[in-house]
Amino acid sequence: MVKSWSFVLALPYFIIIIFLFHHSSAAKITYNVQKFGAKPDGKSDSTKAFLNAWAAACANASTKPVIILVPQGRYLLGTASFWGQSCKAKAIRIQIYGTLLAPSDYRVIGFTGNWLKFERVSGLTIAGGTLDGQGAALWACKTSGKTSCPSGATTIAFYNSNNIVVSGMSSLNSQMFHVVVDGCHNVRLQKMKVSASGSSPNTDGIHIQDSSGVTILNTRIGTGDDCVSIGPGTSNLWIENVSCGPGHGISIGSLGWNAEEAGVQNVTVKSTTFRGTENGVRIKTWARPSNAFVKGVVFQHSVMVNVQFPIIIDQQYCPDKNNCPTQVSGVKISGVTYEDIHGSSATPVGVKLDCSKAFPCSGIKLDDVNLSYRNQPAQALCNNAAGSSSGINRPAGCL
Repeated sequence: MVKSWSFVLALPYFIIIIFLFHHSSAAKITYNVQKFGAKPDGKSDSTKAFLNAWAAACANASTKPVIILVPQGRYLLGTASFWGQSCKAKAIRIQIYGTLLAPSDYRVIGFTGNWLKFERVSGLTIAGGTLDGQGAALWACKTSGKTSCPSGATTIAFYNSNNIVVSGMSSLNSQMFHVVVDGCHNVRLQKMKVSASGSSPNTDGIHIQDSSGVTILNTRIGTGDDCVSIGPGTSNLWIENVSCGPGHGISIGSLGWNAEEAGVQNVTVKSTTFRGTENGVRIKTWARPSNAFVKGVVFQHSVMVNVQFPIIIDQQYCPDKNNCPTQVSGVKISGVTYEDIHGSSATPVGVKLDCSKAFPCSGIKLDDVNLSYRNQPAQALCNNAAGSSSGINRPAGCL
């Protein structure tokens, strides 16, 4: 250290000024939630402290990095909404070393829709930490058949926001969806771990809709519903190196509930693994009139391990045969490629392309699909689907 500063002092005066300015300008401005009253005991309500830390960070117009620090410990939070519309800070990083706990009484947040909500924020990074939704009691209520159960709260949601990064965060036992990205642009979710019981209802891992430029990387998801669900209005989505199981797979849809609905386009799902899931890669649409569409989708380099329906297009979706007046889907599906999908199916039909009879699927491509059932080639079933096969495909193509 002495030698380092001796070197600096030997420099011309103007260079010393530049050196010192560079280091001082890089200093980080930190807001520790404990200094705003947050208690790491898992019992004291720290909601107000977190909101006040957010307000202080937002009010800082400095060009220096602004950090909200959550030290180790367990912090109890009720419903919290973080608004970014009036933020003066150009970028905020929430660095979490501890665990955020939802109230154990599911009714406290169960009727609010979201536990932690970020709206109209820009330039936000959330790094590390664990979010525990403590949803098991609500799951039990729902599966008991009681009609008084709340719908539940999404653990963390981003609405109408831009330039968001979530890295290294874990989400456990959400009451409902774990992560929602809605109306956002340029979002990166990476190195995440999402976990809930395989029997937990409606606990989708990551749900995306009305958003563009979303990337999901190097993430493990195990839930009671879709690992990733892709809703209307999603475009330019990239999913890579995601492990799914338990769960219902990676699903585009459900689409087509509304007659007027935005479509899904330019989606790439690659280097994924599915273990014991209900589905692998799925496109699901309601059997209802709609102007929605799915186009420009690539499912590539996927490993299936004992998956019930490894490859599936289901355009006859109509649970309980309710709310499906014509039993024909209006969603147009085109330009979907399945490349290098291999592994084992838990049912005889490894490839099921059940498309709309009013608007048949077109431009479906199967390239090197190799799926087995009990050490024999699985079967393929196609209805109203047109396209081509290339490479070695087992089961043989039915397009």
